[in-house]
Amino acid sequence: MLEFTWKLFSQTGNIDTYLLFKELEREQKLYGEEQHAEQEEIDQPIS
Repeated sequence: MLEFTWKLFSQTGNIDTYLLFKELEREQKLYGEEQHAEQEEIDQPIS
């Protein structure tokens, strides 16, 4: 989705498309960080 949004922005120069791209990029980063934190919790041995 990011690639499509960026390509659309680069072809049109539409600022709303750029803002959508940045929002999607931010959400993807946050989601990735959450997934990483969950994986670290799973990988911890039970004491």
